[in-house]
Amino acid sequence: MTSTGTATPVTIVVVGSVAAGTSAAAKARRNTESARITIYERDHDISYSGCGLPYFVGGAVASIDALTPRTPAWFAKRYGVDVRTGHEVVSVDAAARTVEVRDLATGETFTDTYDELVLATGVHPVVPAVPGIPAPGVFTVRTPQDARDIDAWIRDRDARAAVVVGAGYIGLEMAEQLVHRGLDVTVVEALPHAMARLDPDMSARVDAQLRAHGVDLRTRTALTAVEATADGVTGVVVRDGAGEARIAADLVVVAVGVRPNTDLAVQAGVRLGPTGAIAVDRRQHTSVAHVWAAGDVAESFDLVTGEPAWVPLGSTANKTGRILGDAITGGPLEHRGILGTSIVRVFDLGVGGTGLTETAARAAGYDVEVLHNIKPDRPEYLGGRPLVIKAVADRATGRLLGAQVIGSSGADKRLDVLATAITFGADVADLFHLDLAYSPAFATTKDPVHYTGMALDGAIHGRTPLLTPAELVARRGAGETIQVVDVRGAKDRAQGYVDGSVHIPLAELRERAAELDPALVTVTYCNKGVTGNAGQNVLRNLGFDRVYNLSGGHQNYRAFVEARP
Repeated sequence: MTSTGTATPVTIVVVGSVAAGTSAAAKARRNTESARITIYERDHDISYSGCGLPYFVGGAVASIDALTPRTPAWFAKRYGVDVRTGHEVVSVDAAARTVEVRDLATGETFTDTYDELVLATGVHPVVPAVPGIPAPGVFTVRTPQDARDIDAWIRDRDARAAVVVGAGYIGLEMAEQLVHRGLDVTVVEALPHAMARLDPDMSARVDAQLRAHGVDLRTRTALTAVEATADGVTGVVVRDGAGEARIAADLVVVAVGVRPNTDLAVQAGVRLGPTGAIAVDRRQHTSVAHVWAAGDVAESFDLVTGEPAWVPLGSTANKTGRILGDAITGGPLEHRGILGTSIVRVFDLGVGGTGLTETAARAAGYDVEVLHNIKPDRPEYLGGRPLVIKAVADRATGRLLGAQVIGSSGADKRLDVLATAITFGADVADLFHLDLAYSPAFATTKDPVHYTGMALDGAIHGRTPLLTPAELVARRGAGETIQVVDVRGAKDRAQGYVDGSVHIPLAELRERAAELDPALVTVTYCNKGVTGNAGQNVLRNLGFDRVYNLSGGHQNYRAFVEARP
């Protein structure tokens, strides 16, 4: 088909009606009036905001209808698309180009034909195989009906204590919203930190945020059983390094992750990629002729490394659905890859990341420069609060590879700017030259993004290298002698310091530099990095050759120490 709407009529069958499926159908219809487009959906809600479900449970969204604004009737009237809810596609005959469909209301099956088939089947929630599951009061969070059921359970049972299993995006959003609803919340996470998609030195800050808002966060803790009576759940059993323990609960939310729903694809002979999702080309076509896939069920590729990637996000699902709808009707759109850019609110903090983490970059073979930049999100005289940016760059080329951002205001803005820079292959030096919006109500004159570029540029292309707390500890642990110089004032040092550091305030550094050995590797530090950089420049100007500034200063060092096992 072409995108002119004048091609021979074809039949497009779409399986799945959330983000990707409806986006594909809508774009296909915009491109042509000649196609017959049918969407089959086993559930009854379509085109809903899955990411908004926790906010209905917490009361921030008053009605579930706000998250399900489109109905089959709306799609029929607006796009001439036949959306059949309560219908499950149970098999595909790719050779005959037919699908077998079951009407879940009647149990009857029928066969439909297609010229082009779209698989937008999404994901299955992962449910731990432990004793006691399933049970009344144990829920996953995937569909609007799940959210309705959780809301009704809390109201009808007057639930007071909840256990959330898993501390990823959905787990954190549910924990926050259940706290807002007045429940006592325990989060059980098997990994060392919440938000494992971030590097440990950043996710440790999320741990602290949860605990500061009354969440009982238990990391390195595995769910081993759910206890329940016929009336409902009464608690869970968990195991950590100290042994087993029981946590009382009258609500359990399981949010340990999802896996691509490839059952139908496998039955149809579609090839899966190394991530376990459906392998597709840049136009979302699968390995089987006339079969396409988009959304959470489909594999993507990493924009930085070019390697296959699977990061299930609503934003990507909408995008790939549109690309598919254009491609299937002869349009030019192609998928350009993903950075996995994502963000979550954890009470009053925005927490997000884009591109490669330090861990992922090192695993991919990059020699990385790492910066922890702690700056106010706007001037402190207008209530500016700390914004933490961890940026990762390639030492060999200067290319920005990834960033993680945590802050109470403007974290999303900085994350999006950095994602844009990575998308277009920016060198770290380019960040300083970005012409960003400034007003004291929104930003500082040099934005945290500018400072990120300045510091990384100096580290890679200039003469002001950085050393992360992890690198400092590792090199010392390997037996290297490193002199560490605390250039803060006495009041700040009294609040804590790097072990083994010598205290020479910046104002005294020039006069007391002779107390230091210029032949040794030297690391300067302050609270956040600025004064440490000033001390670094003083020593370099005085002939010290190997002087590093501690990335993120003592604040970041303390966060690193607290994050260690």
